[in-house]
Amino acid sequence: MRVRPMVAEAIGTALLLAAVVGSGIMGERLAGGNVAIALLANTLATGAALVTLILTFGPISGAHFNPAVTLVEGWRGATAWRHVPGYLLAQFGGAVAGVVCAHLMFGEPLFTASRHVRSGGGQLFSEFIATFGLVAVIRGCGRSRPSAVPFAVGAYITGAYWFTASTSFANPAVTMARSLTDTFAGIRPADVPGFIAAQLAGAIAAAALFAWLAPGLPLDLPDEDLPDVDLPDDDLPDSEQVA
Repeated sequence: MRVRPMVAEAIGTALLLAAVVGSGIMGERLAGGNVAIALLANTLATGAALVTLILTFGPISGAHFNPAVTLVEGWRGATAWRHVPGYLLAQFGGAVAGVVCAHLMFGEPLFTASRHVRSGGGQLFSEFIATFGLVAVIRGCGRSRPSAVPFAVGAYITGAYWFTASTSFANPAVTMARSLTDTFAGIRPADVPGFIAAQLAGAIAAAALFAWLAPGLPLDLPDEDLPDVDLPDDDLPDSEQVA
């Protein structure tokens, strides 16, 4: 297991959750009951944080921050399967740490089970669409303009907050961690399994589509075949794809 990429994934995911949950708390406190304003604040903070975090940690780990993306990268051969468990552990652990950080900053209990109901077919279909679109953006933009992926991902998530009924979680680690906060960004624990199932289905559908639309992309290389880029072998990113 390569330690530095795992640390990068954990820290990046933690900061992402701190941004999601913290901006939700701040937005709700300052919006005076106006949910639209609170959601707008939450959206802008999350989109901006995503761009900066991907730019920061992308060269180290690929900046997945998302188990669905990591599993897709493993399936298509861009991430070696032996590294996938470490990535997933770092992402889920980092997500929980990010919630703790947000709660500490705003004086909330470290963990509180969310009571925010997010159930129903529309919510689940929203998560399918949100994750399908996220993986499609990563795969499609990564082929033509890899350097633009951080901005494309941030822009997509910013938009998806508003065009999906679920406000676009699109990330199993984020979903699980947000069940531990009874704040604006929370999700009831009972609703988490359905969200994660829909997210994985959306990721698989997008990966399968792009395997047909654009087979044999030049980035479809196992990580041991990537060229040296002035980093020790154990620090090479698993892929140029990020999310």
